[in-house]
Order: sequence, then C-alpha cells, then structure tokens
Amino acid sequence: MVKVLLPFPVIGLIIILINRYFSSRENETELKTGPLLTAGFFLGLGMGVFLDGILLHQLLQWHQIISNVLPPDTLLNKQVNTFWDGILSLFTWGFTVTGLILLWRLFFKKNVIITTRLFVGSLLLGWGIFNATDSILNHYILQLHNIRDITENPMLYNHVFFAFAIVLILVGWRLVIPKKAL
Repeated sequence: MVKVLLPFPVIGLIIILINRYFSSRENETELKTGPLLTAGFFLGLGMGVFLDGILLHQLLQWHQIISNVLPPDTLLNKQVNTFWDGILSLFTWGFTVTGLILLWRLFFKKNVIITTRLFVGSLLLGWGIFNATDSILNHYILQLHNIRDITENPMLYNHVFFAFAIVLILVGWRLVIPKKAL
C-alpha cells in the first residue's frame, strides 16, 4: 500500500517547492504570479491524472495502477486493481477540487497576475510533473505498472510516456517564466 501511495507525497513536495520558488521572487507590493501558478498546477495535475485514468486505464485498458505487481488475470485481482484505480481517482478529484478552490479565490485578490500564458503553462507543468513522477516511481523504481502491459516492448511505451512528460514540463516552464528572465 505504501508503494502505491508514495507518488502523492512526492507530488505534494514538488508543489510546495514550486510555490515557494515563485512566491519568494515576489514582494507584497508587486503583482503576484504564484497564486495562478499554484491553482493551474493543481488543475493540470488533476486533468493529467484523469486523462491517464480514463484513456489508459479504462478506454484502452493498457494497465491499472498495480497491474505489474498483481496482474488482473482473475476476477479478484481485477477487483483489487480496480480498487487502487479508484483510490487514484479519489486523489485526482482532490487535486482538481483544490485547483478549482484556489482558482476561485484568485478572483477576489487584487494583486494577482492572470494571463492565459501563465495559466496554460501551469496546467502543462502540473500534467507533466504528474507524468514524470508516475514514470520515475511507478514505471522505473517501484515497477507497479507499465504504460502498456501486454506488448513485446513495454519499456518503449514507458520511455515515450516519460519523454512526453519532459516535453510538457519544458513547454510549461517556458510559458510560466517571464520573457525578461529568459
């Protein structure tokens, strides 16, 4: 159980570090980017996990959260895998609701920068950091599942998924960093 839940504190730590990085660069009198970045990050994280769950787990049925450890080859194993997919969905719902609450609170603040560039960048960062964390922990270190379990080369799918995560992070980072800082 600890293995399955390990990515969530890691993602939480990443969120805290990113928020502190952007918050430390702002003083009280200037406009802030941190609040929108944090809200967008949570929403991107939630949307990324929902897309992964809906597309890869349910529609394509390529894997489930612990399908490498407990292959869903019996009804009981399928039920256990589905249970852990449900736990993942609960955390995802929590991330998404947190993002919505943070986004809602932005509209009542006067010193917050709200731009499409910053919002889209933070969404991509959240999605990319989830995918990268999922790849590093669940695919490579803990080996809980592969992106595609039943294939001749499951590592190829894992590598492509991880590369996509890096692209999301790089594009997201490029969008959230002010142009004058580049």
